[in-house]
Amino acid sequence: MLLDYRGANNCVAVITLNRPKALNALSDPLMQELNCTIAEAEAQPNVAAIVITGSEKAFAAAQSRQFNKDNHTSVAVPPPTGADIKQMQTRNFVQVYKDNFLSGWDRVSSSPRVVIAAVNGYALGGGCELAMMADIILAGEKAKFGQPEINLGTIPGAGGTQRLVRAIGKSRAMQLCLTGEMINAKQACDWGLVSAVYPPDQLVDEAVKLGEKIASKSKVALQICKEAINKLKLGNQRCT
Repeated sequence: MLLDYRGANNCVAVITLNRPKALNALSDPLMQELNCTIAEAEAQPNVAAIVITGSEKAFAAAQSRQFNKDNHTSVAVPPPTGADIKQMQTRNFVQVYKDNFLSGWDRVSSSPRVVIAAVNGYALGGGCELAMMADIILAGEKAKFGQPEINLGTIPGAGGTQRLVRAIGKSRAMQLCLTGEMINAKQACDWGLVSAVYPPDQLVDEAVKLGEKIASKSKVALQICKEAINKLKLGNQRCT
């Protein structure tokens, strides 16, 4: 995990996921490290915005944990570190569920700072869900978004079935989740999943510029506005 401060008075923290060999595949240890890095950035008094990005090839390709559709077990996709391998040992679904395997995965969405996801390359499965935890998503022209879990006999497990509906509507969310299809950056922008699309080599700079613009506003007002928008809930509304 890389942390840098940019913009006027270092008002924008840039966090880079740094597991290129694994396409920044998400795991509990990586999310814990991300949470600690976010906390470190939040502790800086000048920081009003946080940019989260990955490599040009992948923002985050998937979660390291996948579920086997035949015997309902949680199977580890071999990650690059010993800590990850120990953490992702195979467990059955009941054990994983009882252990609250998503605890700590909502730190991005609960940050009092404005979080911008700068997505280059693949944002699939947990990677797409991580991007949706941010307040604003910017994409590189070659970015790909998707929830391919259905191809593994499971469903999005880190908020994808809720956040995706809020972002692009029920019908399109159903289409992505039920087919496992990917969409490109332009389509994601047309559907409202991302705010803007930039050339890959300009993406992070544009995210920092946006962060600087946001940082020029009242921090109190920013936090109140963010909390108010995030209060939106989709209830079980019946059409009559």
